[in-house]
Amino acid sequence: MEIRQLTMDDYEASKKLSMYAFQFEMSEEAIEAERSRFVPERYFGIFADNRLAAQLTLLPLQTYINGKLFDMGGIANVSSWPEMRRQGLVARLIRHSLGEMKRAGQTVSFLAPFSHSFYRKYGWENLLDLKKYTIETSFFPPRAETGGRVERRNEDIGLLNGIYESYAKRYNGMLNRTEHWWKTSVFPRKKGHAAVYFRADGKPSGYALYQVRQRELTVHEYIVLDDEAKKGLWTFFANHDSMVDRAYLTVPIDDTLPFEWANPRFKQEIEPYFMARIVDLKRFVEQYPFKETDRKTDLYIRVTDADASWNEAVWHIEVGPSGAAQAQALSEAAAADKPVASCDIQTLTAMLIGYADAATMVKISRIGGAAEKTAEALMSVIPARTTYMTDFF
Repeated sequence: MEIRQLTMDDYEASKKLSMYAFQFEMSEEAIEAERSRFVPERYFGIFADNRLAAQLTLLPLQTYINGKLFDMGGIANVSSWPEMRRQGLVARLIRHSLGEMKRAGQTVSFLAPFSHSFYRKYGWENLLDLKKYTIETSFFPPRAETGGRVERRNEDIGLLNGIYESYAKRYNGMLNRTEHWWKTSVFPRKKGHAAVYFRADGKPSGYALYQVRQRELTVHEYIVLDDEAKKGLWTFFANHDSMVDRAYLTVPIDDTLPFEWANPRFKQEIEPYFMARIVDLKRFVEQYPFKETDRKTDLYIRVTDADASWNEAVWHIEVGPSGAAQAQALSEAAAADKPVASCDIQTLTAMLIGYADAATMVKISRIGGAAEKTAEALMSVIPARTTYMTDFF
């Protein structure tokens, strides 16, 4: 069996496999119409007797971590024909993609899992949880006079992206959106309208992508930079009270609406979403903005990574007072007298990405060896950030 990039000649085979695996249909005319948008160098497949047996897509994206942009490999469209499953083909493709991402300088990878347990086997770990609200109109807060205004500004990419970027830098995991991404991913998935809140001084400080349909208000994306924008947008939503019976809203896990409102007893659900993985530990750590401190911090961590051998070592991570770090793989002899902790790549990812802190990882036995000493050091240098992402791929 051969692993290779797809070519334009593989387009129809790729599309048919995707339709079968993800259970959707397209007419021959629609398939042909999408041909021009096919980017074959982003697709990798395993071929058996010149027939496409399994595939995945590797998207070149960027994500914010501690306010800094990292090159990220987004894995999508992982699929195989049923008669070719349980033969390790997807595992081979995943390992191949890790090497491709490393060569491309993508130090971290995200994916939307069909099964969290499946991708944990290959080093991915939870990136974020979403908080989902179902809110009857009777729970909406009172209308508020803010001094600002709301305007519907549909598909005004420049305006929306300016607000989005200011918000995205506050969270770990948000994507850096290009104009092309807005046009081909955001707007097609989040149909309806864009409501933008402008403060009295004319500065935009929040927006919502939303749709009103069958007496339901679905807020696809809710981005607010300050409390005034929050009040202004909820007053705008409340003005739909004659048109809707309830609203659906997805927010980050640190959202405080239930605390702020008079009656918080509306439906609230927490749902695991994307997963993340460090692809190239050394380069990721050396790009990572740790906290500024008044001293140098030395970390010694034995990392296991069965699918990316370049990450598997005893690492000495030296974090300087400025927050800049250097990572060096040590020999067993050099590490013999050091306080070495141990963990797998997904545990280290969860801590550095901000999904779980080191103290929690010690508590649930995800760190071994010199666990408590290392956890204390990690807690002192890893910035506290909430993980969140409003996109899908």
